Amino acid sequence: MEPEFIPAYQPKEGARRARELFEKTFSAAPSGVWRAPGRVNVIGEHTDYNGGKALPLALPHAIYVALKVREDDQLKIISEDFPELSILKLSDLEKHYPAKGPGAFVGGVILGLVQVLRDSGLEENARQLQARVPGLEVAVASSVPLSAGLSSSAALECAIAVGIDELADLGLAESFDGRKLLVAAGKLAENRYVGAPTGGLDQSASMLCEKDCVLELDCATWQTRSHPFDLPSLGLSLLVIDTCTSHDLADGQYGARRAACEEAARILGVSELGELVPETISPADNLTDLNADNYPPSWVCQQLDKLENAEQISRVRHVLTEIARCQLLCELLEAGAAPDQWRKLLDASHESLRRDYEVSCEELDTAVAAARKAGAYGARMTGGGFGGCAITLVDSDRVETTARAVVKAFNKAGYNQPRFLSVLPSAPAGKVE
Repeated sequence: MEPEFIPAYQPKEGARRARELFEKTFSAAPSGVWRAPGRVNVIGEHTDYNGGKALPLALPHAIYVALKVREDDQLKIISEDFPELSILKLSDLEKHYPAKGPGAFVGGVILGLVQVLRDSGLEENARQLQARVPGLEVAVASSVPLSAGLSSSAALECAIAVGIDELADLGLAESFDGRKLLVAAGKLAENRYVGAPTGGLDQSASMLCEKDCVLELDCATWQTRSHPFDLPSLGLSLLVIDTCTSHDLADGQYGARRAACEEAARILGVSELGELVPETISPADNLTDLNADNYPPSWVCQQLDKLENAEQISRVRHVLTEIARCQLLCELLEAGAAPDQWRKLLDASHESLRRDYEVSCEELDTAVAAARKAGAYGARMTGGGFGGCAITLVDSDRVETTARAVVKAFNKAGYNQPRFLSVLPSAPAGKVE
């Protein structure tokens, strides 16, 4: 069976689809259309809520929202993926949360942005937002696969955020610091109103990434640095493998791992585990061979020796070594190192997520193994885990060959048919029309 590739909507096509769905549903024209991309991490998984580093890029696959302000506090939402009209009152969401469905994401962003503005001392902006956007009509078109670990929820939040920012004339999206406030609003929406304890990485990637770059994101300080990631000039493509195995970050598994890390940080006397990672990683530190006697590095072992709970030990071992791997890959990119030098870091990241953080699954492991066997420059799961996607760097002329190898492995194992995205780093959230 030939592999199925998921195309990204071109901006004009995505805007057209959202606008036409809006007009069909609400019998009126929207005020505008905004987009926000999904994301993958090249490396750095489950590091964001631990104050570590991650290296995401924005996908060309994006969510498009057509918006129009209502005069009451109702949210009316229609989506290509969920064609039944959803109606929710902001006042109801504010009183009774967390909630499920797209209305919780959309309403949560509005309520979250009001709260973020107030917390930032921008009370006048918060009142302006409430006065100008009491409610919304929303139509959503998306080329981001759902439940695949590609941050479709964060993309929706960010598209809504840049939309209401313009509709309320706040001007936040015009500056880097303002975009950070929109990131905080999306994170608050997901944490409080949806009940998923995510750390803000997904929203940061969708809002702050640059075209043809990966974003070095320090989740302790929220400082960023872009690194060129010109894969075509290297003869490479980034292949995303959607295992078509669903996951739910609000089902308790994600939260349990976060709680284990927070308790370990308390025992180790730090606010976040990322504080325990040295600023400079020694070339002698083994971060890639998980079966060697000198893995993990001694500075990691010194912290693990202070823990007694076996689960905490394995979770902390992943977090500390993953942050260090991310730092090391940033250094390799800065130095212009050849892609073959990235391979061991990407492979070790997956093994650590599989063995120590236990967020992989058989489908992800099969996809990674098949890609490696086909000659990939490293392969690893990406996203929260428990299903979703894997990524692999491959020679551009071997994208189809690698995809076929994964399909063959899935067919042999009796898994669902996987799907694929061939991607390059894309632009951040913004207005389309």
